[in-house]
Amino acid sequence: MAFEMALIRRAAAAEVMLRRLLDDRPLSGEIARPDRLMAAMRHGVLNGGKRLRPFLVMESAALFSADGEAALRVAAALECVHCYSLIHDDLPAMDDDDLRRGQPTVHKAFDEATAILAGDALLTLAFDILAGEATALPAERRCALVLALARAAGAGGMVGGQKLDLEAELVRPDEAGIIRLQAMKTGALIRFACEAGAILAGAQSDDRERLAEFGSAIGLAFQLADDLLDLTADARQMGKATGKDAAAGKGTLVALHGADWARRQLDGLVGQAHALLEPYGEKAALLKAAATFVATRNS
Repeated sequence: MAFEMALIRRAAAAEVMLRRLLDDRPLSGEIARPDRLMAAMRHGVLNGGKRLRPFLVMESAALFSADGEAALRVAAALECVHCYSLIHDDLPAMDDDDLRRGQPTVHKAFDEATAILAGDALLTLAFDILAGEATALPAERRCALVLALARAAGAGGMVGGQKLDLEAELVRPDEAGIIRLQAMKTGALIRFACEAGAILAGAQSDDRERLAEFGSAIGLAFQLADDLLDLTADARQMGKATGKDAAAGKGTLVALHGADWARRQLDGLVGQAHALLEPYGEKAALLKAAATFVATRNS
């Protein structure tokens, strides 16, 4: 219950920050913010969701007693990248989905061109947030966050993983290929979310590495749980179409080894994630609960 309340509280704080950042009024250096573009951006971002990635940023920052407002802005920047990826993934040229979080996807609610531009603008906004002086961190930490997010989101991370995912519809990857694909497409941003707290807090390098390893473990668990849900949950429960990976012939670890194997792996990943946080004692209780939640969620 403590974790659920913390997740709700963090999600609400992220929502308030995102609404502020997605205001129609142009910032210094901007000329204008077109109404329809901003409406599409808000549709793609302010549509509910658990805000797990912002939660991980804020809680990993709290582990090192970092500035809460700065952590909230970094969390919002990451959520902008995540939501941009969802908008683009839903396009007909990619996953071709009509439903996201129980609502029409952005290209359905608006049009394809506007959806592409909304995603482009959200990605750009994320780096604006990190680099801006309103994110009150030393310049070297802001620069480190920009670099880490760029690496997590780009060709060697999330975007590259999406490309591998599209290719997997044509040639099914082996187990190593599936793990690499999932570590890039899903895991990279979750890893960044956990590592970001250590970066913005100016923590020691071994702390940063430990939080990054924690993020990698729960990132794999997140995707494994998602693949299980794709087989076992219905569209209303998930707020999006299910069974699409199997229909497309995509290889997943669940398809390769079965549901029972996947559940055993999830138990192991949760144990690994918890062990990584042992040095932080009770301060890491909510992050440990997040690892359990990721592996046992039902939507």
